[in-house]
Amino acid sequence: MTNDMALEISCRDAAELAASGEDVVFLDCREADEYAVCRIEGALFVPLSEIADRLEELLPLRDRRIVVYCHHGMRSYRLAVWLRSQGFQQTQSLAGGIDRWAVEVDPSIPRY
Repeated sequence: MTNDMALEISCRDAAELAASGEDVVFLDCREADEYAVCRIEGALFVPLSEIADRLEELLPLRDRRIVVYCHHGMRSYRLAVWLRSQGFQQTQSLAGGIDRWAVEVDPSIPRY
């Protein structure tokens, strides 16, 4: 099965998607110390270091659109590739991560 959905989504497109009311889940894959600094409200938090052990928790989301993010978008990109290999075909990585989100979408989010 081929997947025509881009592996990355821009911050602006992800924000528009969320604002449109479309069913989308934001998944924060940063570590707890990063999560303590800032977060996108309403995002599900599962650190990358725990994702393999906690995959069962994500199974109910398998058929939903998931936007996974980290600090700058590198870890989330790798995770999006891995999640797609696990059957989460509608998973995308937030290009630029929460850092770009803070610049382009929500300047109230602290940058680190």
